Amino acid sequence: MRGLRAGVAMVAAVVLGSGTAGCSLVLPGDDDQGPISVGTTDTVTTLDPAGAYDAGSWALFSNLYQSLLTYVPGTGTPVPDAASRCDFKGGDLRTFECELREGLTFGNGREVTAEDVKFSFDRVKRINSPQGPQSLLDTLRSVTTEGRTITFRLTVPDATFPFKIATGAGAVVDSKRYPADRLRTGTEADGSGPYRLESYRPKAVAELRPSKSYRGAVQHKGGAVTVRYYRDSAAMSRAWKQRSIDVAGRLMPPADIAGHSLSDTGVKLMESTGSETRSLFFNLRGGSPFEQQPVRQAVAAVIDREALARDVHRRTVEPLYSLIPLNLTGHSTAFFDLHPRPDPEAARALLRRAGITTPVRFTIAFSQGAATQEEAALLKKQLEATGLFEVATQYVEWTEFQKGYAAGAYDAYCVGWLADFPDPDNFTAPLVGRTSSFRSGYDNPRVEKLIEATQSSSQRSRVTKDFRAIQEIIAQDVPVVPLWQKKDYVLSSSSVSGTQYLSDGTGLWRLWELGRI
Repeated sequence: MRGLRAGVAMVAAVVLGSGTAGCSLVLPGDDDQGPISVGTTDTVTTLDPAGAYDAGSWALFSNLYQSLLTYVPGTGTPVPDAASRCDFKGGDLRTFECELREGLTFGNGREVTAEDVKFSFDRVKRINSPQGPQSLLDTLRSVTTEGRTITFRLTVPDATFPFKIATGAGAVVDSKRYPADRLRTGTEADGSGPYRLESYRPKAVAELRPSKSYRGAVQHKGGAVTVRYYRDSAAMSRAWKQRSIDVAGRLMPPADIAGHSLSDTGVKLMESTGSETRSLFFNLRGGSPFEQQPVRQAVAAVIDREALARDVHRRTVEPLYSLIPLNLTGHSTAFFDLHPRPDPEAARALLRRAGITTPVRFTIAFSQGAATQEEAALLKKQLEATGLFEVATQYVEWTEFQKGYAAGAYDAYCVGWLADFPDPDNFTAPLVGRTSSFRSGYDNPRVEKLIEATQSSSQRSRVTKDFRAIQEIIAQDVPVVPLWQKKDYVLSSSSVSGTQYLSDGTGLWRLWELGRI
């Protein structure tokens, strides 16, 4: 659910720090023009890091909370943030140790302790929220502290663990302000990140102000920022055209991006090589039409990705035939190899051999995003044109949508995915692993063994074969059909600098990099 840089070095890394001194955030002077206003269509599910695993929530978390590790612009290797150093111990990738940086305080003035770090990880696993990030911590067995030292012991070797704790899953919260066994409610957040939350109105606006007490990896000064949340891309497009916002982030309508001209005065479009993907997931639970593999295979055989990219997304996306996007280690074309073009006759044969009565009736659910309604409509048209399927489409508000697919309420559902960290593991384990974030009911022991194999080596290039093997199995089992991947785009006034850092592929939303020229 977060953005990922394509082409960065995929090294899970040896030593991740050596006690580098922290830098306090330098506050800017008064800005007569007021806060920079940033628009987005993403939704914040909750302000509590234990209860959210979505792009909108984590974008805000990366500004309000600190994790032990983070990413600096231009790299895909985690560096210390709340920690002064982190590294694996013992050589077997089962013990990871961090030293907490000195002088950290939460925005409320309380000192950050190693016990706060342990508390934060323990509560994610204890609360085990269906919408939370606990699946990223599935290899974590225990957390212990001694002084400022935090030790993580893992159930299996996991070279990706440093990447995982550099995300919102590793956000450190104030143990005195957050319940240990339930999510915190309300409109306040107590973190030690570069910003403090001055005010927040759900689904409307978040007012962020630089934190005077922040110490960590961020060295650039940050100014005041107002984040405005829009119900859909059309509403944000109107706000942008009226210049009610300085920056238009996720997700502008494809037509706005495709229609942008280099001659547009006072406007700039930042484009980065991201790896946001979108896929059609199936509910494999008992009683679902997709419990039967041939039905899933038949759907995969007739979807026309080229038409989706051309007719709905105005070529701002590329057709995707694998779980792992292009230019990442382990990318393959497993789905293309089976069906290089839409093949209704192959779909008909699959259903006939399985004795499945047609038309197969089912519903595709979808939620927020750019052109999601048009996308669902075209999928319906493609599938029904074969005479093999009868499809209904259903829009669901984002929070309810998350709860719905977790509970198995939908036959099929379209979901976008932005990787949490720069490693191909984030396109396999969270999507098709036993503890999948999308709760599809898919469970294949061969896939689980391959996922463990890919996590057990710090030399990521050595597990390419395993990643490709996973994708070959998925193309046959079809718990999910990849649809497309896209670049990341940010529209802004030419007077605003730093917008290239809002979507640089590491999953961080660096609002502190924004400034006025």
